[in-house]
Amino acid sequence: MIQRTFLLLASVLCLSTVCAQNSTQLSNVVHAVQNEPSLTHASLSVSVYNITQGKQVYNYDAHRSLTPASLTKIFTTSVAFNLLGDSFRFKTVLSYSGTIDNAGTLHGNLYIIGGGDPMLGSFRYRQTCPDSIFALWYRAIKNIGIKKIDGRICYDATIFDNQLLHDTWQWGDVGNYYGCGASGLNFHENLFFVYFNPGKRQGYLADVDSYAPANIDVRVQNEVTTGPVGSGDRVIVYGDPTSPLRVCRGTVPLGQPHFAVRGALPNPPEACARLFSLYLRKHQVSIANSPTEVFSRQDTLTPIVEYNSNTFYEIAQYTNFTSNNIYAESIFKYLGYMNNGKGSYANGAKAVKDFFKKQGLESSGVHIVDGSGLSRSNRVTADFLCRYLTAVSKMPIYNDFAMTLGKVGESGTVRNLLPDLPKGVTMRMKSGNMDGVCGYAGYVTTASGDLLCFAAICNEFDCTGSQMKSKMTKILYEIGKL
Repeated sequence: MIQRTFLLLASVLCLSTVCAQNSTQLSNVVHAVQNEPSLTHASLSVSVYNITQGKQVYNYDAHRSLTPASLTKIFTTSVAFNLLGDSFRFKTVLSYSGTIDNAGTLHGNLYIIGGGDPMLGSFRYRQTCPDSIFALWYRAIKNIGIKKIDGRICYDATIFDNQLLHDTWQWGDVGNYYGCGASGLNFHENLFFVYFNPGKRQGYLADVDSYAPANIDVRVQNEVTTGPVGSGDRVIVYGDPTSPLRVCRGTVPLGQPHFAVRGALPNPPEACARLFSLYLRKHQVSIANSPTEVFSRQDTLTPIVEYNSNTFYEIAQYTNFTSNNIYAESIFKYLGYMNNGKGSYANGAKAVKDFFKKQGLESSGVHIVDGSGLSRSNRVTADFLCRYLTAVSKMPIYNDFAMTLGKVGESGTVRNLLPDLPKGVTMRMKSGNMDGVCGYAGYVTTASGDLLCFAAICNEFDCTGSQMKSKMTKILYEIGKL
């Protein structure tokens, strides 16, 4: 008995010694990274909590308030898991006003009533693409006998406000697909494709070939030239969401015809209604007038068909795996709608902050203004991220939420981050990157079976983003050894 007790104590002391050594090594690496010349003017913050043991195991300037970029999506998706549930589905309703006579003429209007679905008309899945959605609506109209509409198609996006973009988003972002914002009636992920044919030589003007979806109301001012072979997409798209004009500047690669560039779709709700009108006319349903927007919910409509999105679990997983901004902003605004009756950035932020408060989380140094992290006005501390992730780990939604985080070596934006992760260690995390911002946060299951959470954020470094990523992987590797 004495011998067994001695062996147990020796094992505990040995494990404790290893943990202390690993913590020291993590500290050495963090300080080495901070002392590199490219971080002379930067802010680096690291925090690690051992959730199993209920204690913080590492802290480097963890209370400094920093810009988190897409780490903000951690809050958006986890709060929505709690308030919406994993099986929640966004709803879009097709309805009509007026009456249908014996000849099949609708003496009234059709209404597309948006529910904030970020996947409506998405090109990523067959069941969500425009033709699939329009075919469903057409069959529903046909089934109730409508052959002609003497009114128009009205689109209702009033579940959210009409401010697609946050005031603090940068002009260089908002014309691009990732800065398109969220509407109460999203369509085609609020983006369009413009296809370029490069010139015959580097430096020559590239020609606009075509657009997708076809027949959208967009006008491109083309300033795109031809870049080196293999240089990829270096095009920046500029434009206001209410204007059809898009200015494209930058380069597309030599030798790659029909090269796709993504831009923010002008007026997505109107695009949805107008393309559906064209679809109906193509299928011999005449419509007397052009589509129009309605600014208040109609009370006397007759529902025709309700379209339900994929489950929230699927949407949240795609949001975090690919760091999709429109999905995040749609979720964020819907939280605002649930919390305060109207989807807006302010109400979404209030919903998230109210959730922090309900969980008893002290949140000084934290400022959330959007759901995606595109705004540089967002602020968070590494310590708060760890305290928040610890709280989430004790909630019923933990397993579902954790599965939406990319698994190192397997999935998401962090798939190839640490090819030599220590044996027996698994890491699930979210990345956050923009100019001058690099961050990672998530969970680690150690080789000994303990569950850790961590956050590592750096702002205002002077090296490139890829160089900063390489520096951060050194820190993440040591965290995996704790």
